Amino acid sequence: MPLSEHEQKMLEQMERALYAEDPKFATQMKGSERAGGNRRRVLIGVGIAIVGLALVVVGVSTQQVVVGGIGFAVMVAGVAWAFTPARTVRSLGAVAPDGSVRARAPQGRKTGKRSPRSGSFMQRMELRWEQRRRDQGGI
Repeated sequence: MPLSEHEQKMLEQMERALYAEDPKFATQMKGSERAGGNRRRVLIGVGIAIVGLALVVVGVSTQQVVVGGIGFAVMVAGVAWAFTPARTVRSLGAVAPDGSVRARAPQGRKTGKRSPRSGSFMQRMELRWEQRRRDQGGI
């Protein structure tokens, strides 16, 4: 039974609100769509590996080392491609509850404001140590 127009609008509003509230959770929930793509990727990779195995068998039976070597390379490449995750597309922004789109800052640029976790581990430890010394009266 299809949704009415009002129900579709309510569902779209709820989805936009979810994206605005917790975009990471929303993209994880949408990840089930990628499962079909991963399955397809594995099947294609296994198919390539089988073709490579066939080339290895042909190379051994005809005693041609080059054909066997190429078949082995194709087989390894097919298995590697099948079991490496596909690249994910990064979100370009979030949808606000009012329906407007907020663009995300580019990854490569500095926004001027440093996060508390920036810097190396030792730099953060030094900052904590200095903060404790100041809090304890400069001992």
